[in-house]
Amino acid sequence: MKKYTMKHRQYIDFLNKIEKLKCNTRHSWTSSGRQESVAEHSWRLAVMAMLCADEYPELDMNKVIKMCLVHDFGEAITGDIPAFLKTEQNERDEDKAVASLLSELPTDVQIELQALFDEMDERETAEAKLFKSLDNLEALVSHNEADISTWIPLEYEENLTYGAANCEWSEWTKALRAELKKDSLEKIEAAKRV
Repeated sequence: MKKYTMKHRQYIDFLNKIEKLKCNTRHSWTSSGRQESVAEHSWRLAVMAMLCADEYPELDMNKVIKMCLVHDFGEAITGDIPAFLKTEQNERDEDKAVASLLSELPTDVQIELQALFDEMDERETAEAKLFKSLDNLEALVSHNEADISTWIPLEYEENLTYGAANCEWSEWTKALRAELKKDSLEKIEAAKRV
């Protein structure tokens, strides 16, 4: 277990900055009819990783859970931009925001977290592939839970295709993706009958 050398004020100041993840909303809506926060997405994503750990005994699941928790840190500064609207410039802006946030942490923490961000970007390791597939799948779960009136027209197709390529690396994520697609189709069909 790593031992960090973070002063209390530095610790509190960083927590104050990432608190914006609780304030910044995502495109997705909750089942109670309000937009979800970025923090809520990251929290459930980490829970998803924790709950599927037995499916991947060979993976470093602590690393996957850390990826889930930190992957949207930049959105504390930039806010969330839905995947279907995100540009390369938005990606660069988010990378700069992450670098700015990490620069406020002790060097050992910066190095560890930057390595996680690099690994997530490269998507070469099984841990990064699992993280990315779960990230996509959490969005689908959220959309399926939300009232269909919150869906914009392109989401009727997007919910049937989003994340499919990122789930191909693993039979378990492919099967979970297929189950979520069934849920989306049922939701769309039910809306047609109303």
